[in-house]
Amino acid sequence: MRFFNTNGTCDPSEHYMLPALPRVGGVDALIAKKLYFVLHAPRQSGKTTYLRALRDKINEDGKYRALYCSLEALDGVTDIETAMTSIINQINLSLKRSGIDDFVRISFPDDSLPRSDFSIKINKMLNYISVNMDRDLVVFFDEADCLAPGPLVPFLRQIRQGYNERNPLAAKFPRSLALIGLRDIRDYIAQVRPDSESRGLASPFNIKKKSLTLANFTRDEIKALYGQHTSETGQIFEPAAIDRAWYWTEGQPWLVCALADEAVAELLGNDFSTTVTGTDIDQAANNLILRNDTHFDSLAARLDEPRVRRVMEAVLVGAGSYPAEISRDDRQYAIDLGLLKKGRDGGLGDRPANPIYQEVILRLLTTGLDTGLPDGFGQKWMEGSRLDLDGLLKAFQIYWRENSTNMANKYAKESSLVASIGKALEKAGVTVDNNAIWRDLFDDIKKTLTDQANEALAHLVLYAFLQRVLNGGAGLQREYALGRTRADICVSYKGHRYPVEVKIKGVKSRARSIKQLSGYMDKCGATEGWLVVFDKDFGKPWDKKLSWETIDHEGKTIHVVGC
Repeated sequence: MRFFNTNGTCDPSEHYMLPALPRVGGVDALIAKKLYFVLHAPRQSGKTTYLRALRDKINEDGKYRALYCSLEALDGVTDIETAMTSIINQINLSLKRSGIDDFVRISFPDDSLPRSDFSIKINKMLNYISVNMDRDLVVFFDEADCLAPGPLVPFLRQIRQGYNERNPLAAKFPRSLALIGLRDIRDYIAQVRPDSESRGLASPFNIKKKSLTLANFTRDEIKALYGQHTSETGQIFEPAAIDRAWYWTEGQPWLVCALADEAVAELLGNDFSTTVTGTDIDQAANNLILRNDTHFDSLAARLDEPRVRRVMEAVLVGAGSYPAEISRDDRQYAIDLGLLKKGRDGGLGDRPANPIYQEVILRLLTTGLDTGLPDGFGQKWMEGSRLDLDGLLKAFQIYWRENSTNMANKYAKESSLVASIGKALEKAGVTVDNNAIWRDLFDDIKKTLTDQANEALAHLVLYAFLQRVLNGGAGLQREYALGRTRADICVSYKGHRYPVEVKIKGVKSRARSIKQLSGYMDKCGATEGWLVVFDKDFGKPWDKKLSWETIDHEGKTIHVVGC
C-alpha cells in the first residue's frame, strides 16, 4: 500500500484523499460576482486536484461551464508569437479532452485554428468560446507561471482587454478567470514593466482581495487521512505518530504523504499488523532529509535565485531584521513558494515553513562549506558515553582560522548583489573606476553586502562543520527565526544534551547573550552550555579573535568561544 499515486504526487486519488474543495474558501462568491482571481500555492500542495474537483463541480451544477487548461507546455518558450499560438493549441486541446459536449463541439481540427495577429489571438479564442456557449464560461489557467516574461505581457493584456470590454450587448468573454501557479499576482506584475503598465495590467486581478492560496492540512486532517489507511488495512497510527507528522510537516501535503509512505512501506515493510509510532515518523523524517528526494529539487532550484537565498539566509542565521536590499516582495515571494512561514508584519518571527524544509534548506545552503574535513574526523569526539564538545569546538576554531578567508571571498561574491549592481551601473553608462562619487558609493554598498554575507557564512559554516562531524552519530536540533539575533543549536548524544548559541559580535551585549543561552539551557535541561561568538571583521588578527573563557552563571557552566 502506498500513500502516493502512480506518478509520485501527493494527490492520491487512487488510494487516500481528503476532500479538495474545502481547502479554499470564497471561490464560489468570486465566480458569482464575475471576478478574476489568482490561486497560488507551493508545488505538490494539491492545486491541480483542487482545480479539477472545482471544474467538475461547476459543470455538474450546470449553471456555468468550466474549462481547465494547463500552460505547463509553455515552460521555456520565450518567443511571443510561438507562445501565443501554443496557448491557443492548449486551449483547443482542453476543449477536445473535456468530455463536455458543448466544448467538444466548438473545438477546432488541428489544422484550422483561428488565424489572427498573435497580439489578439487569446482574446479572440476566449471570445469565440464564450459566444458559442449557452451559459457563462469560467476558465482556469493552471501552471500560469510557466509563461516567460516576454509572452506574459501580451497574455495579460489580452485578458485585461476582454475583461474591460465585457457586457451583455458587446463582445462576450469569460465571466470569471483564474491564474494558478506558485506565485501571487504581485510577482506576475513584477515581471511586467514599466510600472504604469504593470498597474494597468493588474486591473482584472484585485491583489488585496482576490489572491487566494491553498491551506495546508490541519492536524485533524492528517489524522483523517491516515485514518483512511487504518480503515482499509487495520494498521494503526498511534497518537504520537500523528503529533510527530504534524510537527515535521506543519500540514504540507506532499510531506504528510511522504512521511506515512516512508514509515509504512519502507521502515515497516507494509506489515500492517505493526503500529506506526512517533519514533517511526521521526525516523521517516530523517530519512527524507538525508535522501534528498526529487521533491526537494525545487527547493534547490529556488535557492539558486539570489532574492530567495538572501531571504532564507537572513532567517536561518536568526538575523535581527532583513538586510536593506531585501524587499517586501522578496519576502512574500519566499512565502508564496512555501519556503517561509510569516511572522509579524515587519518580518520578525519569519521562519522556515516546516522543520523538514528547515533542515533540507540548511543542508543545501551549506553544501561545500565543510571542505577539508577528513572522513571519520568526528569519531574522536564521540568516544564513550559523552560528547567532547569542548574539543570539537576547539577543532572548529582551527578549521575556521584556516579556511574562513577563502570561504568569505568566494561566498560574498556568489551571494551578494555586488556583481549585479556593477553590471547595472555599467549598462547605465556609469564607469565606476573613473567616477569618484560612484566609486565611493559602490565601495560602501560592496562593504555592506560583504559584511552581511560574512554574517551568514559564519553561521552556515559552523552548521556544516557540525553536520559533517556528527553525521550519523549525534542529533542536531536547531531553532531560529528572523528577529532573534541568534541561532540556537541543541546537540544530543546518548541521552545527553549540549546547548549551543551562535551570535555575531556586537549585535547584542555579551551579558544579554549569556542570559539568553542560560534560558535555552533550561529548555534543554542542561547545566553546561556554549556561546560561540563570531567576529565578522576579517581584517582583525586571529590572536585577538580566537578565545576561550569558562564562566559560572547562576550555577551553570558556560563556555564563551571566540571565533
